[in-house]
Amino acid sequence: MMTPPVSSAAPLTELSAFVPSFRASAPYIHAFRGKTFVVAFGGEVIADETFPNFIADLNLLASLGVRLVLVHGSRPQIEKLLVQREMKSTYHRGVRVTDEHQLGSVIGATARAKARVEAALSMAPRTASVAPIHNRVTSGNFVVAKPIGVVDGVDMKYSGEVRRIDALAINDCLKDGDIVLMSTLAYSTSGDTFNLTVEEVATQTAIALKAQKLIFLLDTPGVLNGDGSVISTLYTREAADIANKAPQASDVQLFLSASVRACQKGVSRAHLIGRKLDGAILQELFTRDGIGTMISVDSLDNLRQATIDDVGALLSIIEPLEKQGILVPRARATFEREIERFFLAEHDGQVIGCAALYPFPEANKAELACLAVNPDYRREGYGERLMKAVERAAKDHGINTLFVLTTRTAHWFIERGFRAATIADLPEKKQALYNFERNSQVYVKSL
Repeated sequence: MMTPPVSSAAPLTELSAFVPSFRASAPYIHAFRGKTFVVAFGGEVIADETFPNFIADLNLLASLGVRLVLVHGSRPQIEKLLVQREMKSTYHRGVRVTDEHQLGSVIGATARAKARVEAALSMAPRTASVAPIHNRVTSGNFVVAKPIGVVDGVDMKYSGEVRRIDALAINDCLKDGDIVLMSTLAYSTSGDTFNLTVEEVATQTAIALKAQKLIFLLDTPGVLNGDGSVISTLYTREAADIANKAPQASDVQLFLSASVRACQKGVSRAHLIGRKLDGAILQELFTRDGIGTMISVDSLDNLRQATIDDVGALLSIIEPLEKQGILVPRARATFEREIERFFLAEHDGQVIGCAALYPFPEANKAELACLAVNPDYRREGYGERLMKAVERAAKDHGINTLFVLTTRTAHWFIERGFRAATIADLPEKKQALYNFERNSQVYVKSL
């Protein structure tokens, strides 16, 4: 009797989805190797049933060469223990007021939470078919603390803040390939124990280590718009405005404020992602658009729409590229007439870059044009920021596809999610204007 053939449709479908996604993650794997990430999570994450999967994702990051520093909280564990001991919790500005009687409970609950994290990091994956990589976990007195003192007339007692991070000792552990685990307990030079907040320890650690990323896990999927959708990217000025308007002591207010401080002090990126979605940290780090909210620095930079007063500065950036044949020559009158289509990047009050958006609403497409940056400021991310500003403006117009015409910078756009297209993919009005002598390449990106 012949055995009926086994259908391979499902496995093939899974493989066809896996291969492009794995290929797309390769640049991130390469970029993150050897970089330091500080990941902060509260005791809620430790208590959640998805915690083993989260730890497995952290172990995966470590196995890919990411230098991991983990900072855990233990608020729900402390609350539970205090209730059992019939002690009342008191907070001021979202920070626990830790008195002498409660300090023992704080130490005990934090130690148990830390032990659970260490145990989970040491656990081999149940599905491992080969010998699992054993990641060594190191913890210690890396934080020197000091008391917060009196705030608004409230004595915070044994609640403290960071005086100093021993970055040298942490880096020594990271160089040895260890995962560094830190809690919210820290000690003063006089030998006292203080209870710190997870965002304080994580932020100051990330700053001291000059970390590539500071990552917070929170209850929401990220920072949300009024319609409940996740804001994927924020610059520090925007983030600070949202944090100031957020409810006092909420996750968004605390973690977004901490992210702004970290980025302003040298941390490259901060991420706020939801703790309830399985695999959230991998999806945020290894996909182009992520799933949470990423915060990056503004510093002396500013992105804004151009005004008629900016025509001269705009020409100073574009004219050299027109002479080189990189950009299509335009008359000054054209810039004056279309100035509202342009976005400008400023550094310390000086215009150093530009980009323009030309919508074709009848085709639900828009052109990214005249993207240019002063040569003295290239390789510093201004081009990408201008591109993102144009993308956001296109979305605001209801546009779902962006296209560019380029003769020299195709690879730059490909690296940022554009794909090769043809003249036929352009809106009909743009096709009628296409210059065959320039033979510009067409690239498109779905928004």
